[in-house]
Amino acid sequence: MPFTQSGLLLIDKAEGPSSAHVVHQVKKILGAKRVGHLGTLDPFASGLLPIGINEGTKIADIFLGGAKSYRAVMVMGIATDSQDATGQVIAELPVPAVSDDDLRRLEEKFSGAQTQIPPMFSALKKDGVRLYQLARQGQEVERAARAIEISRLKLRRLSEREIEFEVACSRGTYVRTLAADMGTALGCGAHLKALRRLACDHLSLQDGVTIEQLEAAMTAGAVPLVPLAKALSHLPAVTWDGRSVARLRQGQQDALLELRVPPSGATLLSILDQAGELVALAQWSEDLPGGRWRLYRVFH
Repeated sequence: MPFTQSGLLLIDKAEGPSSAHVVHQVKKILGAKRVGHLGTLDPFASGLLPIGINEGTKIADIFLGGAKSYRAVMVMGIATDSQDATGQVIAELPVPAVSDDDLRRLEEKFSGAQTQIPPMFSALKKDGVRLYQLARQGQEVERAARAIEISRLKLRRLSEREIEFEVACSRGTYVRTLAADMGTALGCGAHLKALRRLACDHLSLQDGVTIEQLEAAMTAGAVPLVPLAKALSHLPAVTWDGRSVARLRQGQQDALLELRVPPSGATLLSILDQAGELVALAQWSEDLPGGRWRLYRVFH
């Protein structure tokens, strides 16, 4: 029988497999009809890969745009074309003595709002072609700098050549580019040796399970799904009665007229039934004077 439950799985991805491969593994283990990840993690990286199951695939865009946290290790003195350990070495330079004061200056320089030029080895497109495809052909094209924000950055020396750092960053930030840019700032170049994702918004790796643990849980009949209402607990929420819920599930927008103006800064609202299950998401729209709520997602 197909797996019909809905929610999020917090997978602790191992180094090596692609995010798409992990999705395939999860779909095979569960036998669910719809499975999709909520934000790609590079094959060489490990850590938190949130995966939507059935109705859980409908909230992918909410987490795609959220903040991420990572732990990483960079190697100074060696630059690669991919900016990580999978690439070809393009430069080797002497490594200067790096003091604690140097690390604090790096933290200050690379914290806050800034711009970053995306790497050639990325899934971004130029004239419809993925940049990594062009890079593999030996081509390099101009890329526009993008606005990013580093909300937290903490570095510590592991050895004369290696620095470990933890970073919390906005959507669109390339941690391997951050490592390469910090290496440039030190005057010796650098590349990313290891990367582990610790969190996506409020979802934490501490609650993650490996593929092997998921297989064991499925065998035991206790799949560790995060309910959708809990996954979106960071959003403001209202609880409605059965009649109003039925109207929403029929797509009746006028049912939202009873909702008030959103709390300051809120643009999404969870609507729950009497049992605390997620029924719908409403989005605040300014398409009419004074604004109004519109249905954004309906969950069955």
